[in-house]
Amino acid sequence: MYLSKILGIILILLSILFLGLQSLGKEFDAFGVKALAMTVLIILYFVNVKQKHILFILFLVTYAAAEIHNYFTYNLFPPENATYDIHYLIGNGLYISAYLFLIARILSIMNFRKAILRFSMQTLLLFALGIFVVYMITDLSKEGIGIDYGYTVEMVYNSIIMFLVCLALVNYMYNDSKKSMNLLIGSICIVFSEVIQIAYYYISDFDNTLSVIYSFFLVGAFVFFYLQSRLVQEYNAVYEQHQELKA
Repeated sequence: MYLSKILGIILILLSILFLGLQSLGKEFDAFGVKALAMTVLIILYFVNVKQKHILFILFLVTYAAAEIHNYFTYNLFPPENATYDIHYLIGNGLYISAYLFLIARILSIMNFRKAILRFSMQTLLLFALGIFVVYMITDLSKEGIGIDYGYTVEMVYNSIIMFLVCLALVNYMYNDSKKSMNLLIGSICIVFSEVIQIAYYYISDFDNTLSVIYSFFLVGAFVFFYLQSRLVQEYNAVYEQHQELKA
C-alpha cells in the first residue's frame, strides 16, 4: 500500500520533470528521465495490479527497453560508410514490437470476427481513413529522414500506430466498457503524440512548444494505459446473449 503510493508520487514527479526538461530543450536529459519513469511504471504495475497480463507486461517492458536504448545511443551515429543505422532500426523495432504486444492485448479482450461483422461499415471506413493518415504523416517525414530505408520503417511504424487506434475504437464499440474506453483514449493520445513529434523533428525546426505537447500526450497515454490495466474487462454480455438467441 505505502510502496504503491511512494512509487506513484515518484512517477508523477518524474513526469513533471520530463515535461520541464522538454520545455527547456534538454532532450537528452528528458530521454533519461523518460526511461527511468518507464522503469518505475513497470514496478508500480507489478506492485499495484492484481490481475496482471503477460501481453501488457511485454508491452511495458519492450517500450521501456526502447526508451533505455534511445538514451544510451542518443549521441551515437553510424559510420559514413555504414549501410544501415543499427540503432535506428533497433529503436524503431522495439517500439513496433511494443505496440504489437498492445494490439495483441486488445485482441485478447474482444471477439475480432464478431466485432468486424457487427461494425463492418464503421470498420471499413476506419481502416480506409487510417491508410490515408499513414501515407499523409509518412510523407511529411520523408525529406527529414535522410536514409533510403527510413521511409519503409516509418511507414511500418505509422501503420502499426494507426491499426492500434482503429482496433481500440472497434474494441470500444464492441465491448463498451471503462477498460475499453481507457484503451481508446490512451491509443488516441499515442497517435497525437506521434503526429506532433513528426512535426517537431521534421517540420518545425525543433520548436520546444511542440516538444512539450507531444510529451504531454505521451504521458497521458501511459496514464490511461495504466488505469485500464487495473480494471477487469467487462464483456458486452447483452450483445452476446442477443446473438445466442438469434442462433
